[in-house]
Formats: sequence, C-alpha cells, structure tokens
Amino acid sequence: MKLVDLFCGSGGFSLGAHQAGFEVAAAYDIDPILTSSYTRNFQSTQLHLADIAQLTGQQVETSVGQQVDGVFGGPPCQGFSSIGRRDATDVRRTLLGHFFRLVSELKPAFFVMENVPGLAYEDARSELDDAIAVVAGSYDVIGPQGWDASQFGAPTKRPRIFVIGIDRDRCDPFSAEDMDAFKRPAATVRDAILDLQDARQLLDHGGFDQWKITRRGTPSNYARQLRSDSGQFTGHKFTAHTESVVDRFSRVVPGSMDKIGRHPRLAWGGQCPTLRAGTGADRGSYQSVRPIHPSENRVITVREAARLQGFPDAHLFHPTVWHSFRMIGNSVSPIIAKAVFQAIRSKVENVQQPGRTFGDEDLAQAAE
Repeated sequence: MKLVDLFCGSGGFSLGAHQAGFEVAAAYDIDPILTSSYTRNFQSTQLHLADIAQLTGQQVETSVGQQVDGVFGGPPCQGFSSIGRRDATDVRRTLLGHFFRLVSELKPAFFVMENVPGLAYEDARSELDDAIAVVAGSYDVIGPQGWDASQFGAPTKRPRIFVIGIDRDRCDPFSAEDMDAFKRPAATVRDAILDLQDARQLLDHGGFDQWKITRRGTPSNYARQLRSDSGQFTGHKFTAHTESVVDRFSRVVPGSMDKIGRHPRLAWGGQCPTLRAGTGADRGSYQSVRPIHPSENRVITVREAARLQGFPDAHLFHPTVWHSFRMIGNSVSPIIAKAVFQAIRSKVENVQQPGRTFGDEDLAQAAE
C-alpha cells in the first residue's frame, strides 16, 4: 500500500507508518531545514519540497505512480495552539483546508489528520468542521478524537487530536474504541534516558556529534527498542550553562518548575511534559523552553528529547541543537503514530497493489 505524508517535517508520523508495516511513497513539506535529514532517515521515500497550498492530487498521484491508498499529516498547528496567539489571520491556518482538499482529490482508502487540541476549541471548531465537510460524504469520519502519547506507552505527556477517515467500501468500520487494544502503560523518564548517562563521545561525523552507550546493565524494555545495534547515537552535547544557572537549577526539585526560566524539572519516575518546538528564523528564532534533567543540573540534550518523544537512536535530526529541538517539538510521536496506523491496518480490506493483495500475513507482520 502506498501512503503519502503531508507536512512531513522530520518524519515522526512517517516513522509510525513504517513501523506499522505501511510504505510511505512520498512526503511533502515546504521547510528545507525541518526536512533536512528526512531522506537520510527514509531512503525509499520521495521527499518533495513544495507549498502544499499549491499542490494538486494529480501531481501527487503522478509522483507515486499509482493510486494513493492513504494520506496522513499534521497541518501546521501554531495558529491553533492554546499557548500561541491563535491569530485568525495566520495564513498557516488555511493549510488545514488544503489537507482535506488533497484527500478529496486523491480519494485514498483512509486518511489521518493530527493537530493540537486547540483546533477543537470553540473559536476554531468551525474551521475544522468546514474542512472535514469537504470529505464527509465519502468517508466515515472519526473525531476530532483526543489521545495522549502516554496512553500508548510513551514517556511524554503529549495530548493531540486526530481525525480519521475510512472509505467504507474499502475498509472495515473503524471507531475510537479500536485504539484501546494498542494502549500501554506509560514509560517513565528513567525508562527512556537512564542508559544514556555516562555515554562516551566519539569523533564527530558528517557534522553530527557521535556518542556510544557505555552504561552497564540491562536497559529498560523501552530503551532497548530504541537503541541502535552498535549502541551509537548522535545529538548529545550538553548545554554550557553559566554557574548562576547551574546553581539555580540545583535548587529545582524534580517534578517542579524553575520560576525564572520556566524550565520544568523532570522526575525519574514520571513523564516528560510536552516538548515545544520554538520558531524558525521567519518567526523570530525563539527557542523552546527545555526541561531540566532529573539529576544533572542542565537542560536535556537532543537525544534525550528524541528518546522521550519515541524516536530510535538511529534517527538523525540536525547538526544544531536549535533546529533539532524544532524538529522534535514539531513532530508526531512515532509511538502514537504507530498505534494509529496499526489500528487502521487491521481494518483495511482488499486494497490492491499491482500483483498482490493486502492480506493476513501482512497484518501479522504489522502486529509484531
């Protein structure tokens, strides 16, 4: 089956689709920085730098080379975020409608749209309803449905809404309750990042700082699934804080907040709060507030943030810390993405590819 990722960014949504057994044939985004490592992480996916407002379904289908079976994506959320300005004139808000326009043109077997909870608030709900109305006659639409990544085993609290559409002629009925089978107890901060402590720095390579896990002992089940076979990973340089900041951080109790910088301090036995993205150069280059490590008086590293979000250690971001945190903060957690796609995959019936049928063997592999 051929899927298309709209607003792909660094590929958290794509990763979940791949992990559930789907093929992401093409991915689209306008930002060259947020997508700078996409092709290195997904070598079999065509990446297109394009303005999705100008993209047509015919262009997408020509690129894929056949009918598109699934469309997914997270249109820019900044115009709807509860912590932002929620500016009704923000042009990024119009991209929500273009997502559903492309669904209507491509006519896939299913679609998945992800966004911030603020999109379902009263002052924005009409925009969402109008966008959904474009496809409502052709799909059974579920949502907006709220789920949190921590409900599916992630060590981070990240509430999001999803809108899922199923073509009733090509898929079994789908409901929000179908996601219950994929819910898991939340992992903890300890599960996610403890084994990264005492990592040894290697020589930089390709512009990325390189590290190797040296901590002895058995890692958590969560960490084991994210480790690379070699134990190597990138993006673990510590932020060089001033002495006064280190002293200030030392007085912040795990689970509480630094009152000056508004940095939350992680607790080993808890979950990470939602990681924020910050802004690009076109929006003032504001850095996101990063959590403080549970036991070290510093903010977390890129790789620690990636672990907390659910990215495997082999996933590359950007050589700079700023852009890497933008990538992670803007991403869909691969953990909840995988769960959504697994649930959908169990409902897809008789969607043909040339020379094959999507069958029970594929479903068994996805479940693994």
